[in-house]
Amino acid sequence: MIKIASLEDKIINRVSESKLVTFDLEAYYPEGDRMAIDIKEWLYEGIILREKDFRVAVTAHDWTIYRDAYVALYCSADAIVPAWAYMLITTSLQPYARKIVLGDLQALETVLYQRILSDLDLNAFKDKAVIIKGCSHKPVPPDAYVQAVFNLQGVAKSIFYGEACSSVPLFKRK
Repeated sequence: MIKIASLEDKIINRVSESKLVTFDLEAYYPEGDRMAIDIKEWLYEGIILREKDFRVAVTAHDWTIYRDAYVALYCSADAIVPAWAYMLITTSLQPYARKIVLGDLQALETVLYQRILSDLDLNAFKDKAVIIKGCSHKPVPPDAYVQAVFNLQGVAKSIFYGEACSSVPLFKRK
């Protein structure tokens, strides 16, 4: 026999009635341009750093284009680059850039999120069931999810990952 639902039978949306608190890393994404500087172009034949030529290239570069940007410094060539080279570039970038990181754009995003998450007040998540939202439209680095769990584990009652309708349990305080 097939049971036909009556008007008295209610569909309960357990997701909307859940006590889960969402932690959305995308909400903490720092707005601003991301730019990368590949110093390969300033190396002799793309592989050798000659100090005099390098200094000329750094001096001649228009640093104003990096105003208020987050900047990643890297070298795509298989060259030995002394630390002072990146330090010299930093002295020219510092008046313009919001943040400078040695590495690619992924490393830049990782460093930005590490700073944001380490400064974040997590009292709103104290003793709560927290779900770390999985999907994002902005480039949230994988390390940000690791840092979020690390930080939330000290305050949350439980931590899940994904969406409320299909979450993965990660942690439950004993």
